[in-house]
Amino acid sequence: MKMRMDKKYFFESIMKMLIFSVLLSYLIVVVYPLIWINYTALKTDQEIFLKPFSLPDFKNLQWENFEQAWVGANFSQYFVNSTLVTACALTFCLLLASMAAYALSRFRIPGGTIIFYLFLSGLMIPVQLSIIPLFFQMREWGLLNSRLGLTLVYIAGGLPFAIFILTGFFKNLPRSLHEAAQIDGCGELRIFWSIMLPLARPGLVTVAIFTFLSFWNEYFIAYMFLSGEDSESIRTLPLGLANIAITSQYRSNWGVCFAGLALLFVPTLIFYILLQRQIVKGVAAGALKG
Repeated sequence: MKMRMDKKYFFESIMKMLIFSVLLSYLIVVVYPLIWINYTALKTDQEIFLKPFSLPDFKNLQWENFEQAWVGANFSQYFVNSTLVTACALTFCLLLASMAAYALSRFRIPGGTIIFYLFLSGLMIPVQLSIIPLFFQMREWGLLNSRLGLTLVYIAGGLPFAIFILTGFFKNLPRSLHEAAQIDGCGELRIFWSIMLPLARPGLVTVAIFTFLSFWNEYFIAYMFLSGEDSESIRTLPLGLANIAITSQYRSNWGVCFAGLALLFVPTLIFYILLQRQIVKGVAAGALKG
């Protein structure tokens, strides 16, 4: 009996060591590029090419790369543009998606299932297929080369995923709460805002962070809709970062490029760290069910 317990303990220890090794290797693969980007931003171009993976010269750290990226390369304006577009698109996407998901999951609407699958079909259409009709539609409305036009496209693109996730959340909420609120005299709008929406917070946070990542880092749509000659002042961060490399013809300012890249992903990292517990709760609560 004791020998069996010893063997069981031995195999469990081996499995734990293997799992720990795999997770540690994954951590290194994920974290090291982020660290590498940050310390490479403190190098000169010569150091980047001659010693790409070595630590920078601590006696000659190039802090001016960040200053040049923020001021000289106009990253401060790009940051404001990305913040405005992402914040507005994320807010309206969550608002519209939560109301649509609540209605589709809690009420018997004629053709509700068809409407849900129509939203769901938006996840199956590559953005490259829809970009041409969207481009002509935005041009007809006079919304090309504008933050408003880009924001509207982002909202439309984020709705299918948000509705899909939030519908599963609202379906799992107890119907007895809805009935109790009706007995107390609450209207549907009050029930939604005061009871159901707060209970769906894990789902909202889950949708918020994935939608934030897609909006903040998006390049292709922004490039197509903000490509005019007078669009310099409304470019987003990914476009500004690409512009640094393009205008320098990929020959110089690599330190500034890495500094701009660090400025691009730092808000994403902070946003994820602040909400990571909510993401785990959201997945555990069934955000991907339904």
